[in-house]
Amino acid sequence: MTALSVNVNKVAVLRNSRGGGEPDVHRAAATCLDAGANGITVHPRPDARHIRADDVLQLARLTASRGVEFNIEGNPFAAPRPGYPGLLELCRQARPAQVTLVPDSDGQLTSDHGFDFARDAARLRPLVAGFKALGCRVSLFADAWDETRSAGIEHAADTGADRVELYTGPYAEAAAAGAAAPLLARFAGIARRARAVGLQVNAGHDLTRDNLGPFLAAVADVREVSIGHGLISEALYLGLERTVRGYLQVIADAGSNSAA
Repeated sequence: MTALSVNVNKVAVLRNSRGGGEPDVHRAAATCLDAGANGITVHPRPDARHIRADDVLQLARLTASRGVEFNIEGNPFAAPRPGYPGLLELCRQARPAQVTLVPDSDGQLTSDHGFDFARDAARLRPLVAGFKALGCRVSLFADAWDETRSAGIEHAADTGADRVELYTGPYAEAAAAGAAAPLLARFAGIARRARAVGLQVNAGHDLTRDNLGPFLAAVADVREVSIGHGLISEALYLGLERTVRGYLQVIADAGSNSAA
């Protein structure tokens, strides 16, 4: 059974846009777990534009108390700086079940490509060993759509990593255009190659309720999907009507009390 790990970065984006503590990232994560999510994912970046180091530690305590997995994503090459102790140190403090290494630059809006394993395996090897020494399972962000980068998927196993996370953004784009079949076949093939060298397979980026089912039907034995943007976006619609009615009820109740 594929596990669902909910990425709560977008909740932190909304909080940080206003300042203060609302919406509460911890409460949002707890709500996801109450609804049956198997874990929580965060991607703290050095500029702290959404998830901050204090969020990471708070969510580590929450997930530990619930007995579910915590997945921390990040660039292992990003240098520590004020407010960001570095990915390895964050993981040393939080001890997540899984760390997902992603090759994004500091100013990058969102993760949009995987590692070039033929080029990066040697640099990644000691970093992977460092995270595994903390007891973390290590997953590496990987392309399936780019022929040059995916050609070296077997090199991911040379790093000592446990899993790869297939970057599904291009699949989601193709699915929205009604042209998913060729990419689904490619993703399925890359996943088979990864498993053949001993790597388990995760997936994530731009997955939604509309495109997730076909993906899982085509790509066998996906261990985990990490979903944030699409899930939070859908929650605005699916939860909005009930929330608005709740506010109207509060107003109505206040009016009744005033009249009395």
